[in-house]
Amino acid sequence: MPSTSPTISPTWTDERIALLKSHFDAGLSCREIAADIGVSRNAVIGKLSRLNLTRGPKREERRNDTQRNGGARIVKAVPRLQYEMLATIYGEQDTRLSYEPIDDANRCSLLDLTENRCRWPISTPGADDFCFCGNASPDGQPYCQGHSRLAYRPNSRARVVGV
Repeated sequence: MPSTSPTISPTWTDERIALLKSHFDAGLSCREIAADIGVSRNAVIGKLSRLNLTRGPKREERRNDTQRNGGARIVKAVPRLQYEMLATIYGEQDTRLSYEPIDDANRCSLLDLTENRCRWPISTPGADDFCFCGNASPDGQPYCQGHSRLAYRPNSRARVVGV
């Protein structure tokens, strides 16, 4: 029995692929390429991936990074604001204090939380024993020093990747 459905034309014709490559080489963004070719941005990204066409950092940026860091580039793993919080928490405290056990005497409910109390959840939400840590948190931070130690790992601020 013959099919009555209309013929579907392929999305990526040879013309579109050539246009994609020329736009990519010209430095157009995926959104600009998609608008010109008439496909979605995700289709452009997928096709670039299948063609193994990728854009790394600009050559000048790579060269400057490797010259500054002795042949290795540093990948920033934490946003600047979080880095500043870590510097505040860990920069002004004694290392002996950071490894003290977390006090559980100040646990509180959601309604008892205030701006200067630790918001670290204890147990599973909805459980009968669910509560928050409630210890004092420094300078409006969301967690006490003990839970900040768990939430923000100071040694993972940046990792070095060899070139």
